Amino acid sequence: MAVPYTLDSLPTLSRSTVDRQEMLRSNPERLISKWPQSRVVLLDDTGRTPVAEGATSLATRKAIDFGSEPPADAVFLGEWEDTGYWSLPGRAEGDADTVRMPGSWGFVEEVPRVAGEIWVDLRGYGDRLDDTSAGLFTTAQALRNWRRRAKFCTRDGSPTELIQFGWASRCEAEGHEEYPRTDPAVICLVHDHEGINGSRVLLARQPIWPANRFSVLAGFVEAGESLEGCVEREIREEVGAEVSDVRYLGSQPWPFPRSIMLGFTARADPAKPLVPADGEIEEALWVTREEVREAFRNSEVRTEGAVPTPIAGGAAAIILPGNSSIARVMLKAWADVDE
Repeated sequence: MAVPYTLDSLPTLSRSTVDRQEMLRSNPERLISKWPQSRVVLLDDTGRTPVAEGATSLATRKAIDFGSEPPADAVFLGEWEDTGYWSLPGRAEGDADTVRMPGSWGFVEEVPRVAGEIWVDLRGYGDRLDDTSAGLFTTAQALRNWRRRAKFCTRDGSPTELIQFGWASRCEAEGHEEYPRTDPAVICLVHDHEGINGSRVLLARQPIWPANRFSVLAGFVEAGESLEGCVEREIREEVGAEVSDVRYLGSQPWPFPRSIMLGFTARADPAKPLVPADGEIEEALWVTREEVREAFRNSEVRTEGAVPTPIAGGAAAIILPGNSSIARVMLKAWADVDE
């Protein structure tokens, strides 16, 4: 008997093995004493970090190479197997060449390569990393993006300094403390009413996206709003559809710049016309399960310059979300259920 579908795997960026060791952050003497045996994750100005070519783990550095104690801008990420991990700003040193590799959304990206290491970003490479590395990279990226937007106090506008080894800031004027902020956003796979899991899914594309790039709908939670209420409002505002049977699926951090994506599924009537929001949604359409499966097959064999298979309804083609996105996990879980 058919049952409601669920996510069949953890979203890529939800994987982590690292203990964040909150108590250590308030014990400077003990944490600093562990520095010489720790490892460092480097992030350049674009958020890229080095990995050895073909590797599934980050190319971390020895902490002791950066001094006998953590530099002022070092951020503690946590511990794994008795090793502490930190992040620091860094960049590719030496003579770099450029290599082309698959990136997010199936597009080819150019990344720098130095001494057998490539500098990759989280969106394009996160799915290829082991659980520990994926968690470290995601946390480092999230804290870096928060710090870039938290250099001044929100109460009095004075400059702030990092405290708790990167997990809080304190303003110089009044000593106000602030902590990393996460913005909740819902992302919802809407399917039709046929059977338990439907036979068609609602996809849409934003005007700023490249041609043929489609995904499920998403939006930020507003003040005083429930998650379910946000799902209903966002779908109505973006494509004019009324949804029912809203059900939670799972979540994933999305530090671009500081979101947590909360995955849901819901039902809507495909017989009613879609009304894409002007300026927000370029195109919205219903797609069958087999068409989604075909899109996944295309993504597995796509090479540079290849054209995705056309879909029904007059649309040219679809390119599904990249492997680091919870949207892809949601669509894959829905596509794989028995009809």
